[in-house]
Amino acid sequence: MGNAFVGAAGIRLSSLRRKGWRRAHMTEWLGFVTGAICVWLTVRTNVWTFPVGIANNGFFLVVFATAGLYADAGLQVVFLALAAHGWWQWLRRGADGERLVVRRGGPAAIGVALAAVVPATALLTWLLTAVHDTAPFWDALTTALSLAAQWLLNTKRIETWYLWIAADLIYIPLYAAKGLYPTAAVYVLFLGLCLYGLRTWQRELGLPASKPAVTA
Repeated sequence: MGNAFVGAAGIRLSSLRRKGWRRAHMTEWLGFVTGAICVWLTVRTNVWTFPVGIANNGFFLVVFATAGLYADAGLQVVFLALAAHGWWQWLRRGADGERLVVRRGGPAAIGVALAAVVPATALLTWLLTAVHDTAPFWDALTTALSLAAQWLLNTKRIETWYLWIAADLIYIPLYAAKGLYPTAAVYVLFLGLCLYGLRTWQRELGLPASKPAVTA
């Protein structure tokens, strides 16, 4: 989240540092700022989370392409497409003329999301091993969790927060172990935002269905 910022930014930083990007680039910092804004807007169920998230993906697309990290750059295209889909989902009106409201995911939706994590993790582990990632399984798992969480976010299901939280709980010790202490600290902040987001959406579930769930 920055749509996918919360779950995927860590792999960006580790990859950049392995390529020698020891000094933060302005575009990278813009990615961090837009990612943080995007998380906050998601907590507030504000539809502007998606255009801000698209900007976030665009910044990191430039960062990765410039660094020659083409696999990571390609992943940003996937996240960008998911963000565009989520933007459309949150803006469109259903047959009843109402926009999406915060809701619980049914067993089928949750099952599909979790089932997708397994093959996605396996595929990404293989790809990351091929490019000599330092923690291919954990990087793959957190990226797969992020993709599944983004899909649940697009349909405004509260379970999205559980997957973002799970990814953050892995990222914090993972990047601390890699010596990326500032990055680990950033994820502590994002974990707090996700916990706050979960609580906020739980309260939103208690609101009348007629109350708008999308703020512009």
